[in-house]
Amino acid sequence: MRSAAVDNIVILTGAGVSAESGLATFRGPDGLWEGHRVEDVATPEAFRRDPALVHAFYDARRARLGTVDPNAAHEALARLDAEWPGELLLVTQNVDDLHERAGSKRLLHMHGELTKGWCLGCDERFSWSEPMGEGAMCPSCGTQGRVRPDIVWFGEMPYEMERIDDALQRCDLFVSIGTSGAVYPAAGFVQTARYCGARRSRSTSSRALAAPCSTRAVSGKLASWCPNGWMRSFNPPIPARFRDRGRGPRPSAG
Repeated sequence: MRSAAVDNIVILTGAGVSAESGLATFRGPDGLWEGHRVEDVATPEAFRRDPALVHAFYDARRARLGTVDPNAAHEALARLDAEWPGELLLVTQNVDDLHERAGSKRLLHMHGELTKGWCLGCDERFSWSEPMGEGAMCPSCGTQGRVRPDIVWFGEMPYEMERIDDALQRCDLFVSIGTSGAVYPAAGFVQTARYCGARRSRSTSSRALAAPCSTRAVSGKLASWCPNGWMRSFNPPIPARFRDRGRGPRPSAG
């Protein structure tokens, strides 16, 4: 039996966290992502069929990052990361850089990053902040026209799944924030954590689809709930210094 203490935390964040900074969620109520079918901009087949469209889509998403800032939820998680003495892994499904800009270090982007490129010629990944386009040149091998956004598309395997699975098997607490719980494999993380003995699971999302496998599911503004709401509910509670330090008013989205 595991100790009653919470020493090892795994946190999963989804599009709902970034939405409160003004970034569009992955798929809107009409099933479109920024006006496009995901099949047209988020699959390897789409990239082969129309690389100009796919590059234009991600170039626009990358440029949008410069117009938004981390919100209170990003900042609270970064504060927890900086001060938590135990093990912690923040796994994000988001491809933006708001967690990094807030200060999170123990961070894993399972779906890739808008601010990185991937050369299909030499298999190198590298930072990329400018428009990419079809003629982008790899800074490692010099090959032109074989660079794509370092994004995990439908039909591709998310990054570092072995590391994530190991963390889920060892965690005392799994927290899911701002994700619908509808997209696998991330949707299965809560089941894995509970099966392996995590005593508490929390989720928050607009639809709370993960509720059947969670100890508790809540909905509402993430920036005002995260992380103070779930930290206060522990028995024994997580110390207040990890909950309330530096807390200020929630910035408006956008």
